[in-house]
Amino acid sequence: MFSLLSLCTALLKWPLRLLVKFKIVPDHPVNELALDINRPIFYVCHTESASDLATLRRVCQQLSLPDPLQPVPLAGTELTRTLFLEKPHSVIGGRSKTRALRQGQQLLQLHLANPELDAQLVPVAILWGRAPGKENSIKWLLGEANAPHWLAKFMIVLVSGRHTLVRLSRAVSLTQMAAQFGDKPDTARKLLRMSRFHFYRQKLAATGPKLVNRSQLFNALLASPALKQAIEDEARSKKVSLKVARQQAHKLLQEIAADYRESTLRVGDRVLSWLWKKLYSGIKINNADMLRDLAQKGHEIVYVPCHRSHMDYLLLSYVIYHQGLVPPHIAAGINLNFWPAGTIFRRGGAFFIRRSFSGNKLYSAVFREYLSQLFSKGYAVKYYSEGGRSRTGRLLQPKTGMLAMTVQSMLRGIERPVTLVPVYLGYEHVMEVSTYVNELQGSGKKKESIGGVLKAIRNLRDYGYGYVNFGEPIQLNQYLNQQVSDWKSHIHPLEVQKPTWLNPLVAKLANQVMQHINQAAALNATNLIALSILATDKHVLTRNELAQQLSFYLDLQRQVPYHPQISLPEGDADSLIAHALTLQKVQSTTDGFGELIGLNAEHSVLASYYKNNVLHLFMLPSLLASSVLHQRSISSEQLLSDIEQLYPLLKAELFLYVSSLRTYCQALLQFMTEQGLIESDGVNFYAPAQQSRHYFMLSLLAHNAEDTLQRYAIVLNLIVAQGPLNRADLENRGHQLAQRLLHLHGIVAPEYYDKGLFATLINALKDAGISHTNSSNQVCSSPRLQQLTQTVNTLLRNDILQTLQSIMPEDAAP
Repeated sequence: MFSLLSLCTALLKWPLRLLVKFKIVPDHPVNELALDINRPIFYVCHTESASDLATLRRVCQQLSLPDPLQPVPLAGTELTRTLFLEKPHSVIGGRSKTRALRQGQQLLQLHLANPELDAQLVPVAILWGRAPGKENSIKWLLGEANAPHWLAKFMIVLVSGRHTLVRLSRAVSLTQMAAQFGDKPDTARKLLRMSRFHFYRQKLAATGPKLVNRSQLFNALLASPALKQAIEDEARSKKVSLKVARQQAHKLLQEIAADYRESTLRVGDRVLSWLWKKLYSGIKINNADMLRDLAQKGHEIVYVPCHRSHMDYLLLSYVIYHQGLVPPHIAAGINLNFWPAGTIFRRGGAFFIRRSFSGNKLYSAVFREYLSQLFSKGYAVKYYSEGGRSRTGRLLQPKTGMLAMTVQSMLRGIERPVTLVPVYLGYEHVMEVSTYVNELQGSGKKKESIGGVLKAIRNLRDYGYGYVNFGEPIQLNQYLNQQVSDWKSHIHPLEVQKPTWLNPLVAKLANQVMQHINQAAALNATNLIALSILATDKHVLTRNELAQQLSFYLDLQRQVPYHPQISLPEGDADSLIAHALTLQKVQSTTDGFGELIGLNAEHSVLASYYKNNVLHLFMLPSLLASSVLHQRSISSEQLLSDIEQLYPLLKAELFLYVSSLRTYCQALLQFMTEQGLIESDGVNFYAPAQQSRHYFMLSLLAHNAEDTLQRYAIVLNLIVAQGPLNRADLENRGHQLAQRLLHLHGIVAPEYYDKGLFATLINALKDAGISHTNSSNQVCSSPRLQQLTQTVNTLLRNDILQTLQSIMPEDAAP
């Protein structure tokens, strides 16, 4: 029988080359899955099919892996290399059993007798198309059956052959299996059951659960007890009939719900593949293997990325799709629901959300019920916890609404594990960056339209690299167990009463998500060069000076990394400079003394956006540098004390998190001493000679903390000199004083225009117990705040400090 299969496979070789185009996941399976080509390799596939085997042969040939038709000599016996779990159905009648059980038992017996054989069993899932199928559907001809007969398979190849996914998984050590479970028939059966379940999970991860008919979904949602109650409450409060209230709920569902279609994804994949080639030099992806492992284990994945650009919607879904996983349903702002983009996004899995739910209980109930349905059915979901795109390049303070609804869905009794996956999205060029600066400076936000899309398409050019880094996941079940041991006692299908612990827990969880995003940051040519050049007065450096600073930053993150998951660019400092020049991010001029690399006035403002993307990675070393520079001699203990005073504010604003602040800072000090940027006599630290190269590098590093320290000084000095102050007055005066500094000192920092950062700082002062409020709810000083003010003032440039002190008396409250 196998010889007949071999013959059919050989005959199909050339026809399938025309009909089949496949995507291999992962991209480099030999390296990523740690396959040892010097050890015997066996393959296990789901269905015994000539088309599957012919496709597997092409894949193995491309990867330089052994031919699946070639027998494996093992302990003097030639064994079939490829095992099949299922026989295909017959056109008429049932199907026979495969030899997989007998083959598996033979392999286990050989390895039990000869442990040194240590062969590898590699599961290979071959999926013809990514269509999930529909619930209650009897249309199995095009692939919804697990083991279709030859005629159905012929139709499947014709229709879906160009969209084939081949997923290789980590090899199973047969020696370990034999040693752990023996060679009994039950062991081989268990191995086959595990393999069948593995392939089921593979297919589910790639296609997602079966789709529900949209009208049936709406009817089921409207008939749910929670929505029926909400409709009754709406009818009662608005004094309308139940029919009218139900129609309103149905209309809201039409506004919100996605209309997911796999055909849209196929077309979108082709369009986006073309678009990325036009836009980017490449897409860098990190930690995607974690994502595939979670999907394989059956986790409900909730993607929580940062939000830099409208491109985020497309880029992340595209990357997920090319990792062999089903793209998530995406929570998109209602502002994107314009023709024709709204229809396309909706069919690609977008569901639309209003900016605010306040005052509309029916909308809130409908949206929450729809989201809960997505989770209960097993669809992956993606939402942006920042609520909007960052205009400054920093992470925004998170909005907790979607996260709260995710936790509330768990309180309805979702059985599968739910895992949040933070995602860092980075770009060497953000298409909207110019408009962000204009909006911060007071111009109104332009409404999204098809005209804006067409204008953007006309301006397409090479924008360098895009970065998608998957951060450390947070398993919600485990998180809830740690934070609220009895949370399962609150599970109720109707969410009768919101638990008192929900809001504080969600706020803490949201903050942890943002920390995990920042821990997966991507360094690149644009943000590293921005960090270096913006630290100079005229925004220009010699090429050698720039290369030295870039090399220092790269070495710093290699040897004392902020977090193991950050990604570093390939190549050295010179290659980064060359790349930035090709992107026209910097300008090169040459005089009689050599080459200068700089930024013009417009690019300086834009570059600060990219600097802010990764500022958190360098904030603590920058503060250490600043402390050493501003004091002739300072002890290690005083340095650490300064950092500990500032850390609660930095943690709130930049979502910093290091497991041990003192240990990390001591490692930074040691590295900076070894590099010559600071000197030590064994007791105290001090700066090198002012005329030295190392002093210059230390001052560039210290400059990265200046804008943050200046904003802190503005608020702290206002509270000390003019307090108590109403919160709104404090925010407004802080913002006005920041504008004064901008104009007087030529500061280039978009965040100076962002009132939200002043609000964040005031909240952080209160939460850390540094400030307090009086009976009139005014912000008041305290001994800790006065001490912090002195510390911050010590770290300021003299001209900035003088400006602050000269302005305060003029604006002092009577």
